[in-house]
Amino acid sequence: MTDTNAPQMVKSAARVFDVFGLLVHHPDGLSLTEISDALAFPKSSAHGLLNTMVARGYLREGLRDRTYRLGPALFELGSAYIASTDLVSDGWEIVRATARACNETVHLAVLDGSDVLYVAKEESTNTIRMVSAVGKRFPAYATGVGKILLANFAEGDLHRHIPSTSPLPTITANTITDVGVLRRAIAEARSRGYAIDIEESTVGLCCVAAPVHDASGQIVAGMSVSVPSMRFTPERQRELLALITQQANKLSTILGYRA
Repeated sequence: MTDTNAPQMVKSAARVFDVFGLLVHHPDGLSLTEISDALAFPKSSAHGLLNTMVARGYLREGLRDRTYRLGPALFELGSAYIASTDLVSDGWEIVRATARACNETVHLAVLDGSDVLYVAKEESTNTIRMVSAVGKRFPAYATGVGKILLANFAEGDLHRHIPSTSPLPTITANTITDVGVLRRAIAEARSRGYAIDIEESTVGLCCVAAPVHDASGQIVAGMSVSVPSMRFTPERQRELLALITQQANKLSTILGYRA
């Protein structure tokens, strides 16, 4: 029986995208035979397809060998896509969707000097929730989202984004005030790909944060979900970690990041 809900595929269009997907992994190019064999295309139809893509600038032929490589028209398309993306406007949509999925307060933040700056926020509908605002700043060292943003920097560059005072100012009883301990926490966040804040910035509040990458692979923002400690059970922590990582990766993909 035919699935009437299945998307209708145009074979020639699908083959174009198959060629792109193949050549992304072969920057030195592939020959006609290698492409037709890898994609199970008849060589005669593959030859016509590749020549058409060359004529339109989406592929180019090797100068010293008979290979096909990605062409300059793809760079133009990619540049236009990057120009059309915006961290804050695209981030708002992801933040809202994430908050609806977990019914907790979700933030998107960027690093500004030694502070995190919240650029998008969606609150939960729960009675007990985080009180914050877009445009609010907070010391990066005392937040989960700050630690994941600081994980973007090599050890030698962290001093530019951590207050020079030692010990660091105390915000709650759980705030990390020892710079050495903070550096280890940042290294751990860098290694595992997420950060956790257990009442380090606000008494009674916990946080899970994940990085948002741009097309160059740099961490340009952090997404976090904030939860009252009474709801931050190990099971809930695992659920929220999976969700915030998935959603941060989705925003990263929109911004052009490819892991």
